[in-house]
Amino acid sequence: MNWAHAHLVLNHVPVLGTFFGLALLGYALIRRSDPLKRAALNAFVAIALLAPPVYFTGEPAEEVVEHAAGVAKDRVESHEDAALLALTAVELLGVVAALGLYASRRARPISAKATGAALIVALAAATLMARAANLGGQIHHTEIRSGVQPPAPGNGADDER
Repeated sequence: MNWAHAHLVLNHVPVLGTFFGLALLGYALIRRSDPLKRAALNAFVAIALLAPPVYFTGEPAEEVVEHAAGVAKDRVESHEDAALLALTAVELLGVVAALGLYASRRARPISAKATGAALIVALAAATLMARAANLGGQIHHTEIRSGVQPPAPGNGADDER
């Protein structure tokens, strides 16, 4: 396993985790369930702890793939910039969640301010994570790049056998 492989394996955790936590928090708010709110906030703290290794495997992963065919330096740089912004948002989310949990220690209910702040930051973090993931995918997946046309039928590549 090289750094590029490690980065590709790890990068799904904060992206999917942020969306999972956001969905859980939304469900908790609808159900007015304090235990579910706690679970969502704990998920956000865990994601904030797991996100830095993903970001920091990015640079060595870049060194592995930077000279590979089809890898454009500008796409890698765009992904790197978006990833830093997403990491910052996720770390802020972790701090907001931890503060909300700390303020509600000893079985006190979690405040509406804490869950509201977490919801707003989680929405921003999820959006930024999705953007970073999309830009990362474009590094090698030409089919998701804007302006790329699929091959015309009958070019021999996908002909029936």
